[in-house]
Amino acid sequence: MYLSRFLSIHALWVTVSSVMQPYPLVWGHYDVCKTQIYTEEGKVWDYMACQPESTDMTKYLKVKLDPPDITCGDPPETFCAMGNPYMCNNECDASTPELAHPPELMFDFEGRHPSTFWQSATWKEYPKPLQVNITLSWSKTIELTDNIVITFESGRPDQMILEKSLDYGRTWQPYQYYATDCLDAFHMDPKSVKDLSQRTVLEIICTEEYSTGYMTNSKIIHFEIKDRFAFFAGPWLRNMASLYGQLDTTKKLRDFFTVTDLRIRLLRPAVGEIFVDELHLARYFYAISDIKVHGRCKCNLHATVCVYDNSKLTCECEHNTTGPDCGKCKKNYQGRPWSPGSYLPIPKGTANTCIPSISSIGNCECFGHSNRCSYIDLLNTVICVSCKHNTRGQHCELCRLGYFRNASAQLDDENVCIECYCNPLGSVHDRCNGSGFCECKTGTTGPKCDECLPGNSWHSGCQPNVCDNELLHCQNGGTCHNNVRCLCPAAYTGILCEKLRCEEAGSCGSDSGHGAPPPGSPALLLLTALLGTASPLLV
Repeated sequence: MYLSRFLSIHALWVTVSSVMQPYPLVWGHYDVCKTQIYTEEGKVWDYMACQPESTDMTKYLKVKLDPPDITCGDPPETFCAMGNPYMCNNECDASTPELAHPPELMFDFEGRHPSTFWQSATWKEYPKPLQVNITLSWSKTIELTDNIVITFESGRPDQMILEKSLDYGRTWQPYQYYATDCLDAFHMDPKSVKDLSQRTVLEIICTEEYSTGYMTNSKIIHFEIKDRFAFFAGPWLRNMASLYGQLDTTKKLRDFFTVTDLRIRLLRPAVGEIFVDELHLARYFYAISDIKVHGRCKCNLHATVCVYDNSKLTCECEHNTTGPDCGKCKKNYQGRPWSPGSYLPIPKGTANTCIPSISSIGNCECFGHSNRCSYIDLLNTVICVSCKHNTRGQHCELCRLGYFRNASAQLDDENVCIECYCNPLGSVHDRCNGSGFCECKTGTTGPKCDECLPGNSWHSGCQPNVCDNELLHCQNGGTCHNNVRCLCPAAYTGILCEKLRCEEAGSCGSDSGHGAPPPGSPALLLLTALLGTASPLLV
């Protein structure tokens, strides 16, 4: 009797669980990279596609707020309760732990009562917009596997944008817009994910679904990942082969669910009315009690483990791959071009392992800058062919002309060679030495040959000074113009205004009071020496 009752209860629980859980908790295991199997040749490794387990990624993120001083409590201030907007006796004080609401409370363990939350300053500077950027960074590429869920302790904002970055915050693109009135806020027609299809699944929409309502159950905002998966895998995500096939063959779809950073842009707090109540501005603020981001490290299906060390996530790569995302082949394993693993065929996928470098022609070591080698019969040696990343040499171990070795990079680093950037007007050629210093023309100096030595000035390159204010003074009242020539008074001529103009015409009288310097004078000797070195371009 007890056994039959137990079985009945168990069957009921299974039925209820299947109804309550619309999506499988774990889909697409791929949790083993290799297994040993027995063949006619003996025990060998069988490789398969693999990936880390999906987890709560908020444990590994760094959060940044902009403006940095937007958190309430410094100085202390009072704010109104959301349930009763005219009861304004709540206090935020950063110096008192019980009254402080720092950013880390968006990611702490919930379940206590009252719940903990981050809170912004109130809208006391109205009508200046109350806007906040919350940036979540992982310093690692991650793949999203479940809905992004943001739980507000305050009312949900009237206007908000969720953005993503694929290049560690250098550029941003919108993920989804949220507003009480999409047309007014963002000039977009309102939509929901249910309005999308397989063909339009990548469309960026504005939704009003999460920006209305002020009850306790109206505090959550979603970015629906699994609903988008369902367009390919079915409403219960049962047909994962279809989804994996699309992720394998459609890079834009795969990139859509891949991020390095997320940014929550809060543009307008919950007002709840048409007009802002300027007499009770302490009613308006942002408060977030929880943010959930589920995903996994992107390891290109070449790892099952992603370690968190020194505040950084890194894949523990298999299949003879290496790099933060297992994005290249290991040294001595460039026998074919690197390729990500494949989900197909279900259930093991395809590992696409990196294979040893060509052994039939000897040591083909190119430090990852080439996948091809050639045997030179005359020299009885193997050389790398078509070295990439600005490298050259038998093993792609040298830098191309015009580049020099990056001392801080390993030989297999894509950035091992740095461009010289020699100034074409000041350098003899575009090559530099191993320290990045260029060979300079006469009168030029500096690491890139873009500076002039004393006694020279820059005029499409460094040219010797014809005159200056130190040794090469213009005489007889002349003035030095840009170090290239003397501007002489009307009665004088010559490079340094050292001659009387009348001497050239032979019209100078003996009683004119003017005359050239005596033949043995120091000025004339100095002038003679300078004339011998002056640039012909400037005479």
